[in-house]
Amino acid sequence: MTGAMSSEDRARSIAELLERVRAEGLETIRLSFVDQHGVLRGKTIVAAGLESACRNGIMMTSTLLLKDTSHRTVFPVWDADIGFGPGRLTGAGDVLILPDLSTFKILPWVPHSGWLLCDLRYKDGTEMPFCTRGNLRRAITALAADGYAMLCGPEFEFYVFRVENERLAHADTGMPAQPPETSLISHGYQYLTEARYDALEEVMDALRRACQALGLPVRSMEAEFGPSQCEFTFEPVGPLELADMTVLFRSTVKQVCARMGLHATFMCRPKLDGIVPSGWHLHQSILDAKTGASLMIPPQPGQLSATADAWIAGLLDHAEESCLLTTPTVNGYKRYQAGQLAPDRIQWGRDNKGAMIRGLMAPGDKASRIENRVAEPTANPYLFLASQILSGHDGIKRGLTAPPPVENPYSSDAKSLPKSLIAALERFEPSAFYRQALGDDVVSYLARIKHAEWNRYLMTVSEWEHQEYFSLF
Repeated sequence: MTGAMSSEDRARSIAELLERVRAEGLETIRLSFVDQHGVLRGKTIVAAGLESACRNGIMMTSTLLLKDTSHRTVFPVWDADIGFGPGRLTGAGDVLILPDLSTFKILPWVPHSGWLLCDLRYKDGTEMPFCTRGNLRRAITALAADGYAMLCGPEFEFYVFRVENERLAHADTGMPAQPPETSLISHGYQYLTEARYDALEEVMDALRRACQALGLPVRSMEAEFGPSQCEFTFEPVGPLELADMTVLFRSTVKQVCARMGLHATFMCRPKLDGIVPSGWHLHQSILDAKTGASLMIPPQPGQLSATADAWIAGLLDHAEESCLLTTPTVNGYKRYQAGQLAPDRIQWGRDNKGAMIRGLMAPGDKASRIENRVAEPTANPYLFLASQILSGHDGIKRGLTAPPPVENPYSSDAKSLPKSLIAALERFEPSAFYRQALGDDVVSYLARIKHAEWNRYLMTVSEWEHQEYFSLF
């Protein structure tokens, strides 16, 4: 962490990094930060500029923090106060990004280039509330202060297609640009068959090798149910490590595939024939921070440990208001459908893949954990993981108790998850819990960006509307 290192240790680490860059013959270094959407942005510098960047950071245009998913700036940046105090993020001025030296990688698909993940700061170097990496770090620190640690393992589903037309004509540009025309690599609908994996193996191998070269702890590669749908799973790690790994993994997948003439997408439900929505399943285990012992192991079959009970209850209690952080796109809510191995209600079950939370706990099982199946793969991992820690930790602090597990998740009377992005916004924006946990400015900031996306969606005439009304009236 950038903030945990003394000036002497940082100077020593900079010297070691510069020596490695020289020894590897690197020519350029990508300095990246994670924006509000979980997308990597940044600048590429020549290797000779790395020392100054590590010591002083580099300036970045502040409007990058004020954009929706179309890359439109949605705050009135020319006003003296855009809602966060006079002069804060106004005038399209600068903010600072400061490299975290522990994140350095050499990109295997660009072997002359290194990569560093950066933290966001105000121009004077002080911390800002809009650095989502900082939001997660603060949640982890608060959890640790009460004697707990978190271990989490991800399952990422995504699609990879062949590119038939890149749509690079001048008329195809825009905010956003026209998506490429694609075709399948595999027909799908044969979940986990060797034949479907074999059809995808060239892609799987390229992605696996890139991940392993980056030190990402790949566990398995799977042919998912949908056509050309893939899943990668990873060994469990700590939440900050997982969030850092997630943004690098998603960027790696897209870049490696693009160099192979392929289009990879983590969009939850692309508008293509035969698509099965993609999810992001997050396995979570709570440990004793001092001993590393699991606190999720139940005392008897059919029971919950006190920690697991409270953690599940906290996740359920805050599920509605957390949806903006777990499912942040208009498209993601089209996954919440009954009978589709995706949740549609706020409930938990024992080893039940239709429930939002799946309990995988047994006496003596050190791998006892829960799996939250609520998120879409596009979620900003720092905000998603922060939502899990804040919610579960709140369940522990308040001594909450989980309701009984469900047997049939699609016919229970449990409360439904929000049906749309605006429904999630209406729960998140007034949330006293998140205004206390993240701060008023962060909640208002995220809400404004998502309102802008929702309003653009509402003002777009859909194919459904055209088909429904054009001939009728």
